Amino acid sequence: MKIAILGGTGSLGKGLSSRWIKAGHDLIIGSRDLSKAQEVAVELGLDASAGMLNIDAASHCELACLTVPFAHQEATLLSIEGALADKIMIDATVPLMPPKVMRVQLPIEGSAALKAQSLLGESTTVISAFQNISAELLQTDADIDCDVLVAGDFIEARNTVISLAKDAGLTAWHAGPLCNSAAAEALTSILIAINKKHSLAHSGIRITGH
Repeated sequence: MKIAILGGTGSLGKGLSSRWIKAGHDLIIGSRDLSKAQEVAVELGLDASAGMLNIDAASHCELACLTVPFAHQEATLLSIEGALADKIMIDATVPLMPPKVMRVQLPIEGSAALKAQSLLGESTTVISAFQNISAELLQTDADIDCDVLVAGDFIEARNTVISLAKDAGLTAWHAGPLCNSAAAEALTSILIAINKKHSLAHSGIRITGH
C-alpha cells in the first residue's frame, strides 16, 4: 500500500514509517517543509523524491496517516484541500495543550479525530489510532507492550488500519465508532501522568479477557 505520512518528519511519523517500510509498504513522507521531508525520506532509506509537501503526499497516496501535534492539525488538514477524497486517513493526533499535558483537554468537537472528520468532510474516512504508542519505541526494533485502539464509523476501514498496525508489529482492536476516539485520546494524558508519577518511560494499555 502507498501510505503518506502527513507531518512525517516528527518522531511518531518516522517511527510508523520505518516499521511500515520494513513490512514492504511504499511510504511517502509529507511535510510543510519540502527540504525537511526529503531529508527524512533519505534518513529512512527512501529516495529523496519520496519526500513531498503535504498536499502532494496526500494526492499521491492510497491511504494517509496524520502525525502532527494538535496545534498543527487544523492548518495541515486545510492545506491538503480535497486531496484525500475517497481515501482513508488515520488520525493519530492527541489534543495535548502544553504546559498542562497531564490534563485531559478534548476539543469542542469531542475529539481530535472528530475535528479531522469535520474538516475533511464525508468524502474522507477518518480512522483514529496510534495515540497511546511510544514514538520513541516505534523507531526501534523493540517489541512494544501496548495495544492500539482503532475507532471509526466503517468496519472495513477499521480492518485496514488493524492490518497496518499488525504490519508495524502491534496488536490492535476494534474500539467502536469514531466518537469513541475521545477515550483513546484522553488516555494519552493519563499515561503521561502515570509515567511522571511512577518514573516509567513507556506506559501503555493492554486489552485482556477470554
